[in-house]
Amino acid sequence: MQGFAAEIWPPVRLTLELATVTTVILLLIGTPLAWWLARSPARWKEVVAAVVALPLVLPPTVLGFYLLVLLGPDGPGGWVAGLWGARTLAFTFGGLVIGSVLYSMPFVVQPIRNAFEAAGERPLEVAATLRASPLDAFWSVAVPLARPGLLTGAVLGFAHTIGEFGVVLMIGGGLPGSTKVLSVAIYDYVETMQWGKAHLVAAGMAGFAFAVVLAMTLAEKRFARPRA
Repeated sequence: MQGFAAEIWPPVRLTLELATVTTVILLLIGTPLAWWLARSPARWKEVVAAVVALPLVLPPTVLGFYLLVLLGPDGPGGWVAGLWGARTLAFTFGGLVIGSVLYSMPFVVQPIRNAFEAAGERPLEVAATLRASPLDAFWSVAVPLARPGLLTGAVLGFAHTIGEFGVVLMIGGGLPGSTKVLSVAIYDYVETMQWGKAHLVAAGMAGFAFAVVLAMTLAEKRFARPRA
């Protein structure tokens, strides 16, 4: 068991690092994007919303393939990597972050957008009458009102990133200590017929998924009670 703990710790650490970095980036990008989708009168905003939601229906291998092309030596990723002397962003932690951000984006943007839309116009109109600037109204009124959506988006983004497989395998390749996350570790254990280790990791991830769903349910009830 001690040997297994030392063996599985690098994928655990890498998975947690990837999920944390991805969630932070998604909140920074997804919050203003969700605000724009909720408030903009532009007719083409639903086209943007459809692009954001594509990973919900697009096979992970398709997204992973095109990311592999874009991040590879002959794509834009190769040019970016060349700035510090590398050849590609594929099969790197940075490539995993890019893929994870794109793949998990709808799980963060949609709950936040719904929360902004549910807040309505009235609180912002009141803030405007008190001479609050649009930026002040956003931070002091809209964001606090959207807190349940922000929490849901953060939890879903974090959990979804931890459970990724197809995209991270395509653009990461499962390199030990570099791109091998927990989902890929399970795949490797199954491939090498190490069923006991695969059971342990899979059971741990199933328990984590249950805890996430339970925590979200309890959080939604807690936030809904004051409104009721």
